[in-house]
Amino acid sequence: MTTDATRDAGAPPFVTEGYKPPKATHKARVLPGFRLSLGITITYLSLIVLIPLAALLARPWEHGLDGVWQAISDPRVVASLRLTFGTAFAAAVVNLFAGLVVAWVLTRYEFPGKSLLDALVDLPFALPTAVAGVSLCSMYAANGWIGSLFAPLGIKIAYTPLGIFVALIFVGLPFIVRSVQPVLAEFDAEVEEAAQTLGASPMQTAIRVILPSLLPALLTGFSLAFARAVGEYGSVIFIAGNMPFVSEITPLLIVIKLEEFDYAGAAAVAVAMLALSFLSLLVINGIQLLLSKRGRA
Repeated sequence: MTTDATRDAGAPPFVTEGYKPPKATHKARVLPGFRLSLGITITYLSLIVLIPLAALLARPWEHGLDGVWQAISDPRVVASLRLTFGTAFAAAVVNLFAGLVVAWVLTRYEFPGKSLLDALVDLPFALPTAVAGVSLCSMYAANGWIGSLFAPLGIKIAYTPLGIFVALIFVGLPFIVRSVQPVLAEFDAEVEEAAQTLGASPMQTAIRVILPSLLPALLTGFSLAFARAVGEYGSVIFIAGNMPFVSEITPLLIVIKLEEFDYAGAAAVAVAMLALSFLSLLVINGIQLLLSKRGRA
């Protein structure tokens, strides 16, 4: 006879008490086994990332350590590195706040033309960098639509570091918006209502309730925007002016060295740029990891 115990255990209704369900012999996997997956991963990363980087790291040493140090410590190279990383960091900081505001408006409000505005955020992704550079240069030049408004005030945007700053803001904004927007969309509105019910002001709710949940996404967007700005070339060279010690970015200086057949010097500058980028991203990721641990605690 069938007992209640066998029914609770999920046995068929015609089986007696001694029934034991069969054990699963294997787990179904969508992807192939670990060894094959790991082999594909290592092979792909080696071909795309590790081998090119290894070749880059090996090239500058043709003239020895003194040659590498001489190429890196050149005042023109130092000035370009300072300009590249300084403007990239400043543009990423501005985009951090501007992108948060844009993501908040697109997520929390309904208004005519919202879909069009949402699509325009992705325009820097799809627009060729050369087209973006020409457009920004024509707008911010002294006779351009926006540049002509600042020219009477003695503010020159195009062909200055300020023009580089504007171009990097343009290319970096979508990274912040697209990193924060999904998190805001999934944020539970009941948490905000609970905070307001407990007497929190809108500013306290934003800083103590919403912002901690957005910090990981903000840091991710910041790191992406910063990395894109550091390596940006096409949209910058048209508006920068490319004057040594004034508005010359490091990627352009590498191209100049390549045109002069100074391959070792170009590789040395590239290695210095790579090291600084890696160090900057390592610091950002370390901060993000620290914040995530605090959030779990």
